[in-house]
Amino acid sequence: MSDAMHEAVILGGGLAGLCLALQLRGEFPEMDILVLERNRHPLPDAAHKVGESTVEIGADYFDHTLGLREHMDSAHIRKFGLRYFFSDGRDDVENTTELGVSRILPAPSYQIDRGIFETFLGEEARRRGIAFRDGATVKRFNVGEHGAAHEVHYVDADGEHHVTARWLLDASGRAALLRRRFELTVDNGHHANAVWFRMDAKLDIDRWSDDADWHGRVSPPERWRSTNHLTGPGYWAWLIPLGSGAHSVGIVTDAAMHPLDGMRNFELALKWLHTRQPAMARAIAAERDSLLDFRFLRNYSHDSRQLFSADRWALTGEAGSFLDPFYSPGSDFIAIANTYIVALLGHDRAGRKLAPYARIYEQLFRSFYANTLSLFRGQYPMFGNAQVLPAKVTWDYAYYWGVLCQLMFQRRLTDLDLLGELRPELDHAQALNARMQQLFRHWHAASAGHSRREMLDQCSLVWFAALNRGLHDTLDDAGIRARLRGHVRVLDGLADALTLQAAAVDARLHAPLSGQPRPALFNAA
Repeated sequence: MSDAMHEAVILGGGLAGLCLALQLRGEFPEMDILVLERNRHPLPDAAHKVGESTVEIGADYFDHTLGLREHMDSAHIRKFGLRYFFSDGRDDVENTTELGVSRILPAPSYQIDRGIFETFLGEEARRRGIAFRDGATVKRFNVGEHGAAHEVHYVDADGEHHVTARWLLDASGRAALLRRRFELTVDNGHHANAVWFRMDAKLDIDRWSDDADWHGRVSPPERWRSTNHLTGPGYWAWLIPLGSGAHSVGIVTDAAMHPLDGMRNFELALKWLHTRQPAMARAIAAERDSLLDFRFLRNYSHDSRQLFSADRWALTGEAGSFLDPFYSPGSDFIAIANTYIVALLGHDRAGRKLAPYARIYEQLFRSFYANTLSLFRGQYPMFGNAQVLPAKVTWDYAYYWGVLCQLMFQRRLTDLDLLGELRPELDHAQALNARMQQLFRHWHAASAGHSRREMLDQCSLVWFAALNRGLHDTLDDAGIRARLRGHVRVLDGLADALTLQAAAVDARLHAPLSGQPRPALFNAA
């Protein structure tokens, strides 16, 4: 059976592929789009997929770029920010250092149930006139060169099909059809492993203690809605609630510090948690009969040598590059890649030469990717340091909200005039971030950073809360230029303050670090 030529065929109808289809439909209402998805719909609730926690760029992409705000509010959980407990080996989370916000900040982010969400995205794609074929397996494909059309052969319940496409867009996840075909996979130097599983139960961290003072530190007292990170040297464990009522649980480790073999099934993972995070292990053990699934991934982080081609193919989501789940950037980079892909299709439709745009979008994406990778690569050893990691997390978020979020929220990701004019400031910010990541490593080497009973409230940092509050401001050309320059100055000042703080610690290495005051970053607030 042969179908007519489609303008775009998307290989993979998961999160990245369906979002790309919806974004293309919004930009080009008459475009002929075919999406091929191997799994059958509807998906089960709490489907076993990575990427349930979103942060601000991904949330804005779902809410505003794709127009899904009503669904996000009704079917998923408004997140209480990212929260960190320095609780390695501790059974009393209320007596450990806690980093997070005491109240929900204005710019929304979500905990998304991937089964509910992707089922909805498939239904929404069909409502918007997109040809979404679930239960479709790609058998083979040919990539056209020098203007030739692409060919895809797939099979579904109706038999075998042969289609041609002007654009071939790979959103096939870890199947990585194009990345494997062209041998594009690159080792990015970040070697980490993960195990994760779902419990059909609410794992409510707020119930782990009856301490009234601890409960009163946040309002509302609903820590369970956060992406809760329980950290230790070389690892972190997550708790993520899902709109279906299930809970997602994971352990992510530096491969050299915590071998995967010690946690590669549920019983081993639970035993490991009993040693490292006993309160978490106790809560999981109490609900062990509700276990839904278990999976592990070895060396999950990867890069791709190329994402966008003038031969009219492109990669998005895990089919291309994947960083690390620590700050939940997966949906952010889906949004970034999809935005560049949509722009490339727009240039093609306008009859422009694609090669220059494909090249510069590739360079921009790679710059964002490399800069974000530096937040994770070589940094896992400090994850149990209750002095250094809070400073790092606050810096990383200031950089994220202050620079990358501004380009996305103001729809300037493809504004080459703006990016060219501000290149000196953006290059300076990137170099500053690289220097700070090195500083954090040196600071950690000089500091034990013991955990103790305290709440490091990021809401107490007036400038930090202001960065979040301003994300949805509408800015004109002069306004975005002034804001980005102003934010780079803020980062300069923050870098100076943290450098002085780290130098003070290094100068008194002979002093017992457990007796040091709270981090000056929070004292100054």
